[in-house]
Amino acid sequence: MSRKKRHRDAPAINAGSMADIAFLLLVFFLVVTTMDIDKGIVTKLPPWPENEDEVMEPDDVNRRNIYIVLVNSQDQLLVNNEYYQIEDLREGAKNFIDNNGVNPKLSDSPKDAIVSLQNDRGTSYDMYVRVQNELRASYRELRDTESMNKFGKVYAELTKAQGKEIKDKYPMRLSEAEPVDKGKR
Repeated sequence: MSRKKRHRDAPAINAGSMADIAFLLLVFFLVVTTMDIDKGIVTKLPPWPENEDEVMEPDDVNRRNIYIVLVNSQDQLLVNNEYYQIEDLREGAKNFIDNNGVNPKLSDSPKDAIVSLQNDRGTSYDMYVRVQNELRASYRELRDTESMNKFGKVYAELTKAQGKEIKDKYPMRLSEAEPVDKGKR
């Protein structure tokens, strides 16, 4: 007896519903996937001057009224030519802004004080945000202290008119200069 080789066809898989399954999986993942939303720093920009007479020239500002904060590419702080730690920045900015002409090396008044922030192109985003937070917190604390003394509540709880009064006393004048390249400093 000889054995005959039988040729068998491989069983076929019914692929008729594969497109339906793929579509259902696609819809499922689209529905359940959440997208991360990039968050940034909310900043209100000053209005564009109506005419060129309103543009402030650098010579119009007394140098003592500018608090210069430099952040280099190694995330080190230099504030008015002194090395600072990030933990000391808030208190230093508050002292500068609220000097009222007492110390001749600091600002004449909170209305005249300008905080100028300059970063190297290599500054990390984390350090940039931390410095921004500290500088904004210095204004927030000064406003809270003044509003507690004057109205007995924090700045965020004031009426619009009361808030304007405090904001007029402590206007946030935070300037961001162009990033500086390493070779230009």
